[in-house]
Amino acid sequence: MAAAFLWGALGASALLVGALIAYQLAPSRRAIAIVMAVGTGLLIGSVSFELIDEALETRTVAPVALFLLVGAGAFALGDWLLTRRGGGERKDAGGAQAAGSPLAIVLGSVLDGIPESFVLGLTVLQGGVSVSLLAGVLLSNLPEGMSSSSGLRSAGWTERNVLLMWSAVIVVAALSAAAGYVLLDPAGGRTGALVQAFAAGALLAMLADTLLPEAYKVEGVLTGPLVVTGFAVSIALSAL
Repeated sequence: MAAAFLWGALGASALLVGALIAYQLAPSRRAIAIVMAVGTGLLIGSVSFELIDEALETRTVAPVALFLLVGAGAFALGDWLLTRRGGGERKDAGGAQAAGSPLAIVLGSVLDGIPESFVLGLTVLQGGVSVSLLAGVLLSNLPEGMSSSSGLRSAGWTERNVLLMWSAVIVVAALSAAAGYVLLDPAGGRTGALVQAFAAGALLAMLADTLLPEAYKVEGVLTGPLVVTGFAVSIALSAL
């Protein structure tokens, strides 16, 4: 479990790196969008190869599909509630967060990090962290940290407050990875496979609701090829 905690913290640490880049280097929105789209493709590949495929080894298609939808619905509900409370623009790099609630922005960032951290903990349980999943988590968290922090800087947040926010998110992500290690055990039979499907659905919903829209705002039709590029890289890394 300690190893899962540390891997979860490592994956989420890209948020802190992204914040430092945003405040020190002021990256362009296009650079952020490119990394965001590629990271999305990597995570989609990881969900396919690390979660859904293995869940189907012990359960039939119907329950796996059902829990995939339940996971997506759970994330969508949480995202909807936080959007209503002022956290809907937490990933915007242009400063749209200025009109939002600081608490909702923090809670929204925590919500975004939980599914991928859960999944990361599962791969540690299976004998070693997944290279493709870790790369996907890093490449999704890096632009998230850059984009959100750029917007928060434009909205008047100090660098200290932003770094404290991401540090709190890293702790939650590490705890989520440890929880994934404990709860998402495929050897547990039916429960393990169904929780795998639930986590996969939540992660896919997070990508569709938060990362892809922000990438598409900047890259437009090039977002698709960039996502597929990330997916192709995930295939290659899964073969290692």
